Amino acid sequence: MGDLFEGEIRATLVGRTREVGRICDFVASTSRGGALLISGQAGVGKTALLDAAADVVSSTGTRVLRAAGVAFEADVSYSGLNQLLFPLAESFGALDSVHDEALRIALGFGSGPPPGRLVVSSATLTLLRQVASDDRLLLVIDDLPWLDRASAAVLGFVARRLDDSRIAFLGAMRSGTETFFSRIGLPEYEVPPLDREASRELLDAHFPHLAERVRQRLLTVAEGNPLALLELPTALTGQQRVALESLPAVLPLSERLRVLFVSRVLTLPAPARHLLLLATLDGTGDLGVLQASARHAGHDGGLEALAPAEQDRLVYFEEGSRRLVFRHPLISSAVVQACTTAERRSAHRALAHVLVEQPERRAWHLGEASVEPDEEVASLLERAAHLIIARGNAVGAAAALVRSADLSPRGSDRARRLTEAAYIGADATGDLRSVTELLENARQADPGLMDSLHSAAAAVYLTINGGGDIDTAHRLLVGAIESGTHRYDAKDAALIEAFHLLLLLCFYGGRAELWRPFYTALARLHPEPPALLSVAGKTFSDPARSGVAALGQLQSILSGLPDESDPGRIVRIGTASLYADRLADLRGPSWKVVLQGRDGGPARRTLGALMHLCLGDFLSGRWDECDELADEGLQLCEDSGYGFFAWYFWYCRALVAAPRGDDAAVDRLTDQIVRFATPRGVGTALHYARHVRTVADLGRGEFESAFQHASAISPPGTFASHVPHALWVAMDLVEAAVRTDRRTEAVAHVRAMRETDIAAFTPRLALLAGGSAALCTEDDEEAIRLFDAALASPGVERWPFDLARVRLAYGERLRRAQASSECRGPLSMALDAFTSLGARPWTERAYKELRASGWIAPRKAAAGDTLLTPQERQIAELAASGLSNKQIAARLYLSPRTIGAHLHQVFPKLGIASRAALRDALTKLDE
Repeated sequence: MGDLFEGEIRATLVGRTREVGRICDFVASTSRGGALLISGQAGVGKTALLDAAADVVSSTGTRVLRAAGVAFEADVSYSGLNQLLFPLAESFGALDSVHDEALRIALGFGSGPPPGRLVVSSATLTLLRQVASDDRLLLVIDDLPWLDRASAAVLGFVARRLDDSRIAFLGAMRSGTETFFSRIGLPEYEVPPLDREASRELLDAHFPHLAERVRQRLLTVAEGNPLALLELPTALTGQQRVALESLPAVLPLSERLRVLFVSRVLTLPAPARHLLLLATLDGTGDLGVLQASARHAGHDGGLEALAPAEQDRLVYFEEGSRRLVFRHPLISSAVVQACTTAERRSAHRALAHVLVEQPERRAWHLGEASVEPDEEVASLLERAAHLIIARGNAVGAAAALVRSADLSPRGSDRARRLTEAAYIGADATGDLRSVTELLENARQADPGLMDSLHSAAAAVYLTINGGGDIDTAHRLLVGAIESGTHRYDAKDAALIEAFHLLLLLCFYGGRAELWRPFYTALARLHPEPPALLSVAGKTFSDPARSGVAALGQLQSILSGLPDESDPGRIVRIGTASLYADRLADLRGPSWKVVLQGRDGGPARRTLGALMHLCLGDFLSGRWDECDELADEGLQLCEDSGYGFFAWYFWYCRALVAAPRGDDAAVDRLTDQIVRFATPRGVGTALHYARHVRTVADLGRGEFESAFQHASAISPPGTFASHVPHALWVAMDLVEAAVRTDRRTEAVAHVRAMRETDIAAFTPRLALLAGGSAALCTEDDEEAIRLFDAALASPGVERWPFDLARVRLAYGERLRRAQASSECRGPLSMALDAFTSLGARPWTERAYKELRASGWIAPRKAAAGDTLLTPQERQIAELAASGLSNKQIAARLYLSPRTIGAHLHQVFPKLGIASRAALRDALTKLDE
């Protein structure tokens, strides 16, 4: 019966597995009788648990009697007992006359002298036992603290005397509240808040169309309180829910939440409310700031005035840190709603007076206290915004600039601040839908400012994400840079931002002529270009020719990564590191940006970090993670309005599908890229699609098609100017040329590799260049020497697919040179690597070569029928060690749902049906 209860109750609730289990264990034992008290904060879901338990128990034939404490009946004796026993009135006659009369008088069904409390208690217990002799009985009492004194005493008496009965007592009360119901000796279970994952599931189920950063803000403020999760969104406007309008610093409360929380604040004395308001608006809980601001505001009672709020469990003092802490964020929202606008402005002024040594916070408080334009306050907010953006908080910086613009007396200053806010919104926060409005407001404030760098950069993002072409966006930004008043000062932040955006536009276009204005303008920067911009201008533009010269500077930048906190700079370092094969150095910082993004951080930065993680994952063999992160990137593109960047994630998914032989996915995704990129002039996206098709063709053995696709990226014998992806297909082109009897072209391309010295750029390229040279060498001994030298390149194990391809080519050459036994080593290692990666066509190629050498490889290894992917193996081992899905997810930076999906695939592969069998199955797999 317990399984039935648990299954049905869990189906009606979200995130309450443990709580449901506790209640179900209790309910399933009703044949033995007993009591359980449920406690928890207001809105945590105590009533929902009681309702679910009552519904399921009732469906099994158990009789359920319910009552709930009601505030306006708290002074009416036996009103609660009347609720509970009213359905049993017809059974009173089965009691002896004394007990019958006592109940009828106590419950208002008869008249006479008031019966003694002990007699009523005994009568109630006797009645309930008689009723339970026929059917099991569950008593459900909600809001115990609001029960009248007489009912509470009787029910406390009953709850302690249910052993060996068929009666269960389930009661609920708010934690920390006083009650006439005595809990002494009764088991109690406190219902905790929902965890983050369950909170999100509940929120998404009821409000699926919330913007991500709005969702994250609600999750943070609600702190797992189910009522808050369901009610806070209803107090937001439609535009606030989809992030078309900024959320206030303190979220408004719905009517139900006001009833719960504001009413408690309003009962406090005025001095306590004033101190709570200061504490709310300060946000740190610092007692020194609170006392000083209270004194400046004229509240001379000191912190002792907070005693009533502490007694009502609204706040508590944290002795170690000397901080005042609200027991729930909704209490601070209630404090704000309980105060007038004038009181809030006065509190902000008092806090600004105290925080003179903290310019950002002081500026914000002055901004909130101001009601008319004030250039001094506006300037303070603008400076604060620049400090905030330097720490990577783009959302906070944009909000400060908008408030600064609101307080600007002059139209030109207002327009300048609005265009900067618009640029930050377009470049970082994902608030593209409000960028147009900000630019329009700026145009109205000062029409002459619309050719500024910030307005041009914001317009570029609107253009490319709105379906516009790269050439138009490029002309717009180049024009703004060339006509600007910045005098090419390298310390001009807006100018450097524009350069980084222009670099991306040139890259997206994929044509050498787009880079000329970039180089011309870069050369005019004085005293010199910033190091990161200078490096990216070499490694991300035409790395075959200029990349090596930037390696020293790049290494210096990478050495500072451990201390880097700015998400924008982390992403830009990743951009500079991509073709230098240094994305592995960015893995930790990039994950930090992604995790911040999942918690509501800037969407554009999150997309950049996801791109770099995906590409790094492909190169390092984390193909499953690459797929998952690409899906996350695509969803974020859709949610944030950054539709332009979807092609990058289509490429990453296709890049995994190609070597795994998923031809349908390759065709679908590359077709999507081509259809997207062609009308928009995104030449690099077309190169990326050709790269995927080249890899797919090579795996299938369609070498003519592979040659055509690879040579369309860069013709044989040269590296196309400013086509950095030509480096990634260098060996592909040589292999396809050799396989189609184009030895002249293959030799020419190897010569180009040698002349540009791509081997000096990265160890991976050294591996591929050496393998390419060996492929097109006619002399077997020379080819073997070149293969050996290539495979001896330092750190080649970091790139398992590339390494396996070179080993495959090496084994093929050895076999054709009649070295049948020698070829089996590299071929076996290639086979193992391809099998582990799930690269089916390449596995089959390696398997056929081994068979041709006279060695019969195990069928299991060749087909990969039961082997796990590296990520599946890692997850299986962690699960076998006893970790839960949630713990595994935290360790691997994945979601618990993803972990569950992987285990769902692992079980049938291992021929098992449960987690308990994992350890033995993995041991057998290794035998």
